[in-house]
Amino acid sequence: MNYLPNILFLIALFVAVGFFAQNVSRLRRNILLGKDVDVSDNSKQRFKNLIMIAFGQSKMVKRPFSGFLHLIVYIGFIIINIEMLEIIFDGLIGTHRAFAVLGGFYDVLIASFEILAALVIISVFVFWLRRNVHKVRRLFHSDLKGWPWNDANYILYIEGVLMVLFITMNAADYTLQQARVEGYIIAGTFPVSQYIAPLFSGMEISSVIVVERAAWWLHILGILFFLNYLYYSKHLHILLAFPNTYYGRLNPKGQFPNNPTVTNEVKLMMDPNADPFAAPAEGDTAAMPEKFGASDVMDLNWVQLLNAYTCTECGRCTDECPANKTGKKLSPRKIMMDTRDRLEEVGKNIDKNGEFVPDGKQLLDDYILREELWACTTCNACVEACPVSIDPLSIIMDMRQYLVMEQSAAPNELNVAMTNIENNGAPWPYNQMDRLNWKNE
Repeated sequence: MNYLPNILFLIALFVAVGFFAQNVSRLRRNILLGKDVDVSDNSKQRFKNLIMIAFGQSKMVKRPFSGFLHLIVYIGFIIINIEMLEIIFDGLIGTHRAFAVLGGFYDVLIASFEILAALVIISVFVFWLRRNVHKVRRLFHSDLKGWPWNDANYILYIEGVLMVLFITMNAADYTLQQARVEGYIIAGTFPVSQYIAPLFSGMEISSVIVVERAAWWLHILGILFFLNYLYYSKHLHILLAFPNTYYGRLNPKGQFPNNPTVTNEVKLMMDPNADPFAAPAEGDTAAMPEKFGASDVMDLNWVQLLNAYTCTECGRCTDECPANKTGKKLSPRKIMMDTRDRLEEVGKNIDKNGEFVPDGKQLLDDYILREELWACTTCNACVEACPVSIDPLSIIMDMRQYLVMEQSAAPNELNVAMTNIENNGAPWPYNQMDRLNWKNE
């Protein structure tokens, strides 16, 4: 028996899985560069969000046409991966259609795989038309120039090719089954590929075997390639959408969290026994005031960094953003893409130096402009629109807080309002005696 194909398959599988594990480790390291945050509350609601939003695609189908197409591709991806188990088993052991022992159930599986594969090909083609011919506004935006634009098309090409290879493999296999070729047992039902099989009717059996084997190898190697392509692609959400929806925000969208450092200082001010001039004890780092807000990715919490890696770049957030609709610079999608790009840059810095070495850059100004931050109306439309529970607003607000509390760099209108609140107890320029005059405005 020739074991060379099994050895080659084992090597390919080992290399692909090893590289994937390395990328997952790097991904985990980068996400955990963020500050710790407690998201252990209300596990029941979090699990419900995971089921409804990630598995159930409940927010995707709010836009029925694209949502339905995405649902087909999503289900196809999940179901057809079951077929991967048989391919891996066959590749390692040297069998052919090992799961055929399941009998009638196997026939149903193969039939469903083929129908889904055909539907995925159709959906991918429609997605390509929407992106490249129809040029849907949110998919044809300045945010997506360069790699993001090319990446989206590459994914469509890869998915389409993988499905074509799957159907070609089955069509050749079906032909060999009908010819009673040794090693090709009669197994499975082929509602799609049986209509492709006549293309092989005039070919030599040896040539059909070559086609079947070539399609089998290219299909599995393509899937292993795609597995490792995920880390560099917006399709990383295939894996991260599930933890991201679980750890997503639960409190009302109009409710902003208190900054613990500010809360502690207010409590200190209200404590009659506290000495406001007392210096922290030597070594007491917990008593030292933290940096207010965020100017770089390490100032954000790990859930926000998980959000950045999970971004699907679908643009629904930007499409709903009222600031963007009125021509302002703000694009919530760009906020997430910039955060991810900066985090990747920091990660490469750590890979190169063993630890982060200051590079003279930061998320603020080098990636996200102040004009973008102050254009936000804090309406939460972007948060509501995101199909995988990403929260761009939290990053915007943390960076605003840094500008206000660390740099005193708020817009003049806001500085005037804050000064009035400090002096008059109201945002209007009235003295204490006239502070209720706003009622007549």
